[in-house]
Amino acid sequence: MKILINWLLSTLAILCAAYLISGVHIASFTTALLVALALGVVNAILRPILIILTLPITILTLGLFTFIINAGLVLFVAWFIPGFSVASFWTALLFSVVLAIINALLGWIFKSAKK
Repeated sequence: MKILINWLLSTLAILCAAYLISGVHIASFTTALLVALALGVVNAILRPILIILTLPITILTLGLFTFIINAGLVLFVAWFIPGFSVASFWTALLFSVVLAIINALLGWIFKSAKK
């Protein structure tokens, strides 16, 4: 049940971030569900591998290179999910930052609502 709630919260965050950023287009709620699922799988499988492979540059930039990795993963997901498009790399970077902020806020709200 917790996985389903997290998936729906991620979908809501993706819809909110796409609404706020003009270069991101999501065709429907179903597309947003697929994007949330794909981003979850990509972040669980590819992101740790990429972080390890780019560890020297990540250390050199004091962790800021992880933003570049996140933007690349967003572009990767946009490449294979029909109905989800991102205008440019910089739009993907902004989308990933806004998405992280919204996810954190939703997590905080629903965590405090359980208490």
